[in-house]
Amino acid sequence: MEEEVEEGTPYYLAKFKLYETRANFYMVGRDKSKRVWRVLKIDRSEPSELVISEDPTIYSFHECCVLLKRIHEGNRRTGGLKFVSTCYGIVGVVKFLGPYYMLLITKRRMVGTICGHTIYAVSKSKMLPIPRSNMRSNMDIYKNENRYKKLLGTVDITKDFFFSYSYHVMHSLQKNLCDKEKDLLSYDTMFVWNAYLTREVRDHLGNTLWTVALIHGFFRQVKYSKFGRNFNVTLIARRSRHYAGTRYLKRGVNKKGRAANDVETEQVVFEETTGGCPFGISSVVQIRGSIPLFWSQETSRLNIKPDIILSNEDLTYEATLLHFQNLVARYGNPIIILNLIKKQEKKPRESILHAEFVKAVAFINRGLSKEKRLKFRTLDLHKLFQLKGAKVLMLLNKVAANALDHTGFFLSQMLPYEKFNESSKRHLGADGMKRCETRGSHSAKPMRLQNGVLRTNCIDCLDRTNVAQYAFGLVALGHQLHALGIIDAPEIDVDDPLAYKIMSVYEAMGDTLALQYGGSAAHNKIFSERRGQWKAATQSQEFIRTLQRYLSNAYMDAVKQDSINLFLGHFQPEVGKPALWELNSDQHHNIGSFSTLLSENISRSLLRRSLSDGDIIYESSTPMIPTAIRDEGSSDHPLPDITNDNKGLSESQPEISPCTKDMPTTCESDVSYSRYTPLVSARQLFSDIQEGQFFMGDGGFSEHGDEFDSDILDLDDISSSGNSEEEAYDRSSLLSSPTASSYGHGLTDSAIEGRVPVGRNQVEYSDSFIRWVEHGATLIH
Repeated sequence: MEEEVEEGTPYYLAKFKLYETRANFYMVGRDKSKRVWRVLKIDRSEPSELVISEDPTIYSFHECCVLLKRIHEGNRRTGGLKFVSTCYGIVGVVKFLGPYYMLLITKRRMVGTICGHTIYAVSKSKMLPIPRSNMRSNMDIYKNENRYKKLLGTVDITKDFFFSYSYHVMHSLQKNLCDKEKDLLSYDTMFVWNAYLTREVRDHLGNTLWTVALIHGFFRQVKYSKFGRNFNVTLIARRSRHYAGTRYLKRGVNKKGRAANDVETEQVVFEETTGGCPFGISSVVQIRGSIPLFWSQETSRLNIKPDIILSNEDLTYEATLLHFQNLVARYGNPIIILNLIKKQEKKPRESILHAEFVKAVAFINRGLSKEKRLKFRTLDLHKLFQLKGAKVLMLLNKVAANALDHTGFFLSQMLPYEKFNESSKRHLGADGMKRCETRGSHSAKPMRLQNGVLRTNCIDCLDRTNVAQYAFGLVALGHQLHALGIIDAPEIDVDDPLAYKIMSVYEAMGDTLALQYGGSAAHNKIFSERRGQWKAATQSQEFIRTLQRYLSNAYMDAVKQDSINLFLGHFQPEVGKPALWELNSDQHHNIGSFSTLLSENISRSLLRRSLSDGDIIYESSTPMIPTAIRDEGSSDHPLPDITNDNKGLSESQPEISPCTKDMPTTCESDVSYSRYTPLVSARQLFSDIQEGQFFMGDGGFSEHGDEFDSDILDLDDISSSGNSEEEAYDRSSLLSSPTASSYGHGLTDSAIEGRVPVGRNQVEYSDSFIRWVEHGATLIH
């Protein structure tokens, strides 16, 4: 006899079967316990509209079988009810120029568990047209439709996408366990890549039972043992969908404060126990992201290292301010910036950004109380590695330990005899977390919380950044294992076998993120030297990866960026409007003579894409003039007064502008979503403003006293103290970097010498060449 489900009992659907008649699709979903069965109907007779409805009845298995038989009998004359596919969730629906299509997960694989919740990756997917026939009245539309379908398929969701039915994997463990809100927003956070694709389904149904939230990035769970005790280390990287794209097409920050290559990395540690619910669990979060200034590099087929172009578009650093507002809203204070780029070069490239980044941080810091200032640490990792080799990890560990002292980490511990309560799972309207019920008078220990975050960057936020993130992860792991009672001291030696094992996981994460953004695996010279790899083999590997990255950036990235923009809904096709491939590159700004060059190429329509903001705009090639230009010599200029709520950011805020019925279809939705994270205005974030305070003094770096007791600090000075003469190199001040006279002038005549703009015409390459560029396979002709 089947057990009935009590009304109001929470559940989630985890497996689905799709059936079809001539007039409708019927999707039947069930929960993991097979006690709850639901039915979804999708109308197939409407050629260009989405008509979808959910049967409110909760069926048993027997009742559901009876219903399906009735549907079959009622449609016998037109072929009856036919089975289409087993599936594991709806990825979304999409419309190009013709009918709607439905994207389904048809095969999944388990990649790990957190607190007893299973995390899955996508193994296979399918795209089905919803109407029963495809219209081919216009051959041009039909060709473009097929091209859009192929382009969307370029975003391969079977690689580096993961999801969970019962755990909000788009949120950190701390947020899942500690948020007081009952309804954590799942889809409208910055890390859910199919938020746009699922929006119509969610809006029609008012729930998320039938869709899955896909996270893009990296997920790896590994079991280790220390002193006879087994524990799991889970490394999660969540790539932001805002301002997402490829290496040279997405640099810096956009006007909403969204940084390119913005990735949140979480390290979760728990000891293995029977029953699924650990007695203790810990996590720590760090982030990476492009330098939050307006800067760019133009893709060049003739120059393997294109010039860095710094814009003077944002002289008051409003976008930079918005970016750090967002970080404070998400993680709290302090925000610790670890900047790894070069500060001195024969030909200024990275050093231009270094000096401007220091100015931006100093400008923001000048009016803040000491405890709220951004803590800026700069370390020329490339130069230090040349001098010290893999020993540079020792310094990075010291920096990481200091950052961890400031931010702390999350820790939740239960008493050993607290039992797991399976009935407390949640879906949709709750936090999705399983709880442990307390027996007797005992209760869980008070939680330890992380406040603030370490933000690391280099130029690409790939190679050097990954080494620094490993150093922070290793230091944090020592503290996490100590807090869980697994080791006696809160540190793990860099030569410990466990350190090498963790290094391999961070190396795998670095390779995955580098392939996604840069087109090749990461450069891992420091990791290779730590493993004792033959130097010639390392040099050969680095050369191949450099070549692979160059070819991917020069030849593949334009199509890759188009597919990302289509997947995320930044571009929405319309009949009678230019196709995606007919528009020029979507770089968010172009400067100087290269901008003029581009404007000549597109003068026929003056169309220029701004897909990172989700719409198409008309724009001249002249850079925007800020409404207020700050006087750099003034010490009492206030911070920009940015109080408009639409500019404030939080993790849960959708990248959507308010819409009306009269606005074009590029606007994603006319539904406003509440935010679980309260909006923080500039005045709330940067309170205690002292308008007359200049950033020197406490805001400058010092060479005396506590080596980390400063807001803007050059760690090269610390690292080289006590070195021999042979190891010493020029350690001039951060504030005297060689670009003081060149702010806003990143482009010279030589910058575009010999450069050929990459066109939008499609070039066909062999499959073996594409595989080699994208995945490093052997190139054979």
